[in-house]
Amino acid sequence: MKIKCGTDIIEISRIKKSIDELGEKFLNKIYTADEIAYCESKKKQKYQHYAARFAAKEAIFKAISENLKDKYDLCWKDCEVICDENGKPHINILGIDTKNIESMDISLSHCKEYATAVVTILYK
Repeated sequence: MKIKCGTDIIEISRIKKSIDELGEKFLNKIYTADEIAYCESKKKQKYQHYAARFAAKEAIFKAISENLKDKYDLCWKDCEVICDENGKPHINILGIDTKNIESMDISLSHCKEYATAVVTILYK
């Protein structure tokens, strides 16, 4: 059994700038339809939620990259962060085989300027 951890932090203004300048091209490259719907539902706070999910995808990649044959085996939309009915975020890995993963956990946080994510993966 092995535990891997990934973490990332990003300036919310960088994500806002990318969305403002590139619009749907950026959103559809990075986020799944469910992630976009969730973030858009947050109205004025949407950029914080987009940034947290961006950081989450980076953290997931860092925690799972040792398990990949090639760093290009995992695309942005292969990782999805969805909140349950209680607001707790959960990871869906859509693009790679996860049979050797026992469990995954994620923590997201954001403030006015930054968003951060920490991911832990327990391998069998």
